[in-house]
Amino acid sequence: MAHENYLYQTRDMKFAIKEWLDMEKLLSCDVYKDYYGIDDIDGFLDVNYKICRDVLCPANKDADDPGCKFVGGDTQAVITPNSFKNVYNTVCEAGLGPQFADRSAEGRMPLTWEAPILEMQSGASPAIVMFWCLTAGATTVIQHNASEELKARFLPKMFSGEWGGTMCLTEPGAGSEVGAVATKCFPTDTPGLYKVKGQKCFITSGDHDLAENIIHLVLAKTPDAKPGTAGINCLIVPKFWVNEDGSQDAWNDVTSTGIEHKMGIHGSSTLSLSFGENDNCYGWMIGDGPVEGRGKGMSQMFQMMNEERLNTGTFALGCIGSAYYAALDYTKIRKQSPKFTDPKGPSVRIIEHEDVRRMLMFQKAILEASRALLYSTYYYQDLSHDAADPAEREYYDNMTMIQIPLCKAYISDMAWISTEQAIQCLGGYGFVEEYAPASLARDCKIYSLWEGTNFIQAQDFVGRKSNMQGGEPMKKWVAQIADFVTGKKSPEFAAEFAMMEDALAAYNEILETKASWKENNPQLGQLFATRVLHASAMLVCGKLILDQALLAAKKLAELGDDHYDANFYKGKIATAKFYVLNVVPGIFGTAKAMKAADTSSIDVPEEALM
Repeated sequence: MAHENYLYQTRDMKFAIKEWLDMEKLLSCDVYKDYYGIDDIDGFLDVNYKICRDVLCPANKDADDPGCKFVGGDTQAVITPNSFKNVYNTVCEAGLGPQFADRSAEGRMPLTWEAPILEMQSGASPAIVMFWCLTAGATTVIQHNASEELKARFLPKMFSGEWGGTMCLTEPGAGSEVGAVATKCFPTDTPGLYKVKGQKCFITSGDHDLAENIIHLVLAKTPDAKPGTAGINCLIVPKFWVNEDGSQDAWNDVTSTGIEHKMGIHGSSTLSLSFGENDNCYGWMIGDGPVEGRGKGMSQMFQMMNEERLNTGTFALGCIGSAYYAALDYTKIRKQSPKFTDPKGPSVRIIEHEDVRRMLMFQKAILEASRALLYSTYYYQDLSHDAADPAEREYYDNMTMIQIPLCKAYISDMAWISTEQAIQCLGGYGFVEEYAPASLARDCKIYSLWEGTNFIQAQDFVGRKSNMQGGEPMKKWVAQIADFVTGKKSPEFAAEFAMMEDALAAYNEILETKASWKENNPQLGQLFATRVLHASAMLVCGKLILDQALLAAKKLAELGDDHYDANFYKGKIATAKFYVLNVVPGIFGTAKAMKAADTSSIDVPEEALM
């Protein structure tokens, strides 16, 4: 299995974090200033790289086949391959697992530093990384919303990885429509303690043998709950009961009823769960109980959801990277056909053919532009928590909220397209399971469906995020792109800045057209939501990667062509040129299509689709 050969590169990650982002600003915040300097990230990345190469990646063969095995039974329903135990313990012992989620710990790392660690782990094994990432997300909800007593009871063993965690939203009859949940919670004589009854499905890491206990966060409604999402509560429902002193007790009537047979990530246990089949399942309400049938479950769960949406973009990025490096490696070795410019010459390595170069550059450009978008969003998120000035925190929080749907939807959509291009680079061998891109394509498809399908991200972006606070944050977001395009012009990148100016003008037309539909044809807003999200992501990615190119050109001029790092900076410049001149023009197509305002897909009779 070629994917046992871990080919990931860390140079661009270190460039983005150490050279491009203003890390001095972040590390001067009170929570970090006594603990970290800029170069300290190297140690974490280097240790993580070795774990990914030597432990995580070799286990990925087992993750794909045989994957997780469902054996049923109340207390241990899922068996993972033996290699997983070593991976899980190694990652948790190195402090590179759920520990990141402890945002109250002294000397915690910035989330911006977590991004490359998670990206590499996902690139090494998209399935296995789920076992600690879901735990981290669950701890976020408990840490921010639960009582001190519940935090003390559950968090230490979740942070250490001794216990796992999940998010239980989806039900067989209520997919993305969370308000339709039918799971019920009934108050008991003990304040805050509820009896739980219901079914959930598609629960990632819903059961496994890597942790001693699984702590489920379950969305449920009380008997008098308001309809829709308003009536939802969030409860801590452990698989095995946890006593007040933190000790583990008897089974809590949480039954795994089946494992999903998925297209990819076979090593991630995705289960259907039944709560209270024997009328003996209990959970603790997070925060205050419902008031007049109104719960706080949705707002609590969204803290985890926003984190997981960013993580999903990071997982997708890891797959893009692994597939690209595998394709690059193959095209440097495989010989076939003479060069176009030398038709009678010898067969050459396929990296010397024009279309293979185009496909490789496309993948590299998508990888680095997506990474710039993602890392900048993590950076904004850190400052939204850690900056001293409240106004600054609010600004960065707004920028984070605007970019989260772009990170989740654009990067996950591009992962599918980019891994397909990696398969294409390998020709017929790309379709063979021995080579990494085949399994990566199957694995990465889930990301566009997770945490709210990408249409839901698009609705969030063009609706809630664009209009929050009267649309002021969105205006600021567009303005900072415009300021860059008009204020940073450089003769070396004249063509790229000209393209960005045209793209910005087209994007403003997109926004005007969208606004004009609000009254007379709101359905058009739904039809074009995904395309508007993509256009927004292309515009900001164009800005970010061109900003990186300006820095790379400056560094190259300082170092000279003979420097060992010169080719890296030349690669940054070429990649930015390619993205801006080949990917960003997609914005024009959307602007033109929106002017045409075609409604044929809505107007056509359903029977005529046959």
